[in-house]
Amino acid sequence: MSRYIATRAIRGANLITQEAEALLNKALKEKGPETPVAFPNTAYDLPTILGMTGREITKLGELPPVLEHAKDLLHPVPSAHCWTPYLGETLDCGMATLLSAEIIEAVRFVYGEEPGSISGFHAAGGSFTSPDMAEGGNGMGRLNGPIDDIQLRAWGIQLVDGRMPGFAAIVGAAKSNEVAVKIVRELQKRNILIFLCGNTNGRSMIHQLQEEGVEMGYDTYIVPFGLDTLSAIYPIGFATRSALTFGGMKGGQAKDILLYNRQRVFAFVLALGEVDDLKYAAAAGAINYGFPVIADTRIPQILPTGVTTYEHVISMPFNEIEGKDDLERAEKLVQKCVETRGVKIKLTEVPIPVPYGSAFEGEVVRKGDMRVEFGGKYSRAFEYLRMVDMDQVEDGKVEVIGPGFDELPEGKAMDMGILVEVAGRKMQSDFEPVLERQIHYFCNGASGIQHIGQRDITWIRISKAAAAKGFNLRHFGDILHARFMADFGAIVDKVQVKIITDPALFHEWLGKARSAYDYRNRRLADMTDEVVDDFYTCTLCQSFAPTHLCLVSPQRLGLCGAYNYLDCAASYSINPTGPNQPVRKGRMIDQVKGIYTGLNEIAVQKSQGAVQEVSMYSIMNSPMTACGCFECIVMLIPEANGVMVVSREDTSMTPAGMTFSTLAGMAGGGLQTPGVMGIGKYYLTSPKFISADGGFKRIVWMSSILKQTMAAEMAEVAAREGDPDLIGKIADETICTDVDGLLAHLEGTGYPALMMEPMF
Repeated sequence: MSRYIATRAIRGANLITQEAEALLNKALKEKGPETPVAFPNTAYDLPTILGMTGREITKLGELPPVLEHAKDLLHPVPSAHCWTPYLGETLDCGMATLLSAEIIEAVRFVYGEEPGSISGFHAAGGSFTSPDMAEGGNGMGRLNGPIDDIQLRAWGIQLVDGRMPGFAAIVGAAKSNEVAVKIVRELQKRNILIFLCGNTNGRSMIHQLQEEGVEMGYDTYIVPFGLDTLSAIYPIGFATRSALTFGGMKGGQAKDILLYNRQRVFAFVLALGEVDDLKYAAAAGAINYGFPVIADTRIPQILPTGVTTYEHVISMPFNEIEGKDDLERAEKLVQKCVETRGVKIKLTEVPIPVPYGSAFEGEVVRKGDMRVEFGGKYSRAFEYLRMVDMDQVEDGKVEVIGPGFDELPEGKAMDMGILVEVAGRKMQSDFEPVLERQIHYFCNGASGIQHIGQRDITWIRISKAAAAKGFNLRHFGDILHARFMADFGAIVDKVQVKIITDPALFHEWLGKARSAYDYRNRRLADMTDEVVDDFYTCTLCQSFAPTHLCLVSPQRLGLCGAYNYLDCAASYSINPTGPNQPVRKGRMIDQVKGIYTGLNEIAVQKSQGAVQEVSMYSIMNSPMTACGCFECIVMLIPEANGVMVVSREDTSMTPAGMTFSTLAGMAGGGLQTPGVMGIGKYYLTSPKFISADGGFKRIVWMSSILKQTMAAEMAEVAAREGDPDLIGKIADETICTDVDGLLAHLEGTGYPALMMEPMF
């Protein structure tokens, strides 16, 4: 262990803890101990403090004991004349730094200083808070603050299935703007989530990317947290919440949380530019979590000692990296980061002129940045995948049938159809809708391309920037051929793509596609749980929630909403040893509740004994567990003799007295809690939805966004239940957010749940 690093880190930890004490005392005096304290839209209070100490902080007066704990972890600065191993003392001081940083950030929220603006730093005083910068960056934009729980869970499925292999916490500023962009693009290419913090001599990579016009935010996987080093507590909080959310851990299980992150959360710190005392102290805190630190300056290195997987600290002076230019050196720096943390990367080479990777999924192309659009308000677009005979497909052939958009005025719209024809010896017609759904994800991976919807409600935009780089209609075909062959090569032997803009042919194939959609809908609707002998397991989320197991049946899709019965069948065909395995239902124990011997046996096995029984159709008796990736939470409202359904997109208060973020802590982490469960939203439309407890009519409150986005499906359910006005009778947040208001509404509408048998 380096005495130099220990000295700098321990000195930094002592100073930041002193600053936290001064700021907290000031806040207690000015605001009072009863002042509420919280990070907005997060379920775990102040997550690092909760995880490491078990203390649930809700007000200022509860922070002094945390500060005292941080002070107890401090050690004196090492003597220049006495060598010791230093590692334990340094790691203790690193943890003190994290606790102190979270105290400071919490107090900043109390004063309304968080999240800050990109134009400048906080001015809370002390040696580590710089004054506002008049000239830094473009002077516009807001910083992010803590990742909200909705986004944490939205990213969850990508973290657990490997599409997002890890995250990088970048502290400081790169050698140049050009290098900053290159580092980010190399990380995006590997689908690594990027968190930006801190500065080097008043310059931050946040400024550098802003000046180069790089879009930052959730959509691009580039999250700007703050312009000072203290904001590094947000990535650490994200890691802590991952253990609490997906690992099923509780506050205070510090060792378990740290080991969980070392083994399951593949993160690293990239320190750019000069490393000061606070950066050394924060780095020591990150090492506690198993996250190595890679610096682009000359600092002492710390070789493996078992806390991180490989090296603890790597020094890679930027100008000494072998390479023909700075861009090649930046690429090698990123590669070293990936190697040091042991991140497993899945790369698919896609022959298009714009960057490609999962980091660009969800990218929004705004109207002012749009070159052309297909679908939406002013045109129509569809996508249709069909299986054909082997001799009907010329592998890799891409045709654009009709005019391109070269002659179209900028910002205009046109009709387009995407016809994908696949052939394979193991391909089945049942797999068509499964593969067709992937078109959305595959096209969204291209930088500058926005893809929304599916089937005949597809809406695609191409940005001016992508078009300027040469992206044209043919490249949609190139993307789809490359990705289908890479991801579904076990069942697909050939792929050809037709991009149809010719008006007559467009209408002809739109009609054919709609006929296919209708056939698929009818076929899926006719498939019930009773007509199959096997259900499927889904263990994708076990990398984050070790005791959780999804059981997927024809009438109950996975709780993430991303995998239904046919998806799992396709996944099993593609990878027979993968996360989706058929499981025999076995002997029926309870037909109404959906309890079977085979399902119980696999639940015991895959949950490490934590779950002994699973009921497929009940929320009150042995409900299925959840990992944290659920689209909705269903929870009992005992006063109303029914349940509420809260969408993860809904941040409002609910009649249970909790928001989605708080409820998620009760529903996730592999916990089996009667009266609470996570679900995929389309399970609401299934006749099997809590059928053992009374079914759909038990829903007394529902997030309005579900009513709006699933209006057609909800209307069909209401008709099936024999009450066409049923959906209008269900309360939502626009009607009431408390139990008294809910009961008044239900009594006023004569809602059926009030007259049903008690749920418990």
